[in-house]
Amino acid sequence: MAALPDLVLFAKYPLPGYAKTRLIPALGAEGAAKVHRHLARRTVDTLRLSGAPVEVRFAGADKAAFEAWLGDGISLIEQVEGDLTERLIDASRNHPHIFFGADTPDLEVEVVHQAIRALERHDIVIGPAEDGGYYLIGMREERPELLRAMPWSTEHVTPETRRRCDALGLSVALLPVLADCDRPEDLDRWPELVRLA
Repeated sequence: MAALPDLVLFAKYPLPGYAKTRLIPALGAEGAAKVHRHLARRTVDTLRLSGAPVEVRFAGADKAAFEAWLGDGISLIEQVEGDLTERLIDASRNHPHIFFGADTPDLEVEVVHQAIRALERHDIVIGPAEDGGYYLIGMREERPELLRAMPWSTEHVTPETRRRCDALGLSVALLPVLADCDRPEDLDRWPELVRLA
């Protein structure tokens, strides 16, 4: 059996005014940070259940703070300075890996398993988000050409990624569409998150 891919989560420390800032108009800075604290921890716990190696690329606090928050059994590496493209490329590697964000409340371990299995047969796996972005992208090897000059935070991310994969002759597996929790209007779907705040 092939080695399991590295599962790489990008996470900010849940500081008020730093994490989930787009939710601040609805929840306040403290409330938005509490929602992020819950979602990021939930995502780490879900990734752990997969049995694959989990790596958190962290920002906003030191390694000790993340260890105290997220616990043992994960690799912690500080994010490089720069935009999302630079941070993703820095975290890329020449063996199978899957990038995750911490904004998908409905992510379950079965979807993670689907992504892992998909990389056994495809070059790329994408978990499309309802807003046109993606909640995960996995690659058999580093593919910086899928990350450079990407219109991040727009509805064009997944379509553009698929277009580039087609142009490069890369096989792509698509996972179920899930919703991210990014904006105040997204909270209507998850009232339990509002209660956390």
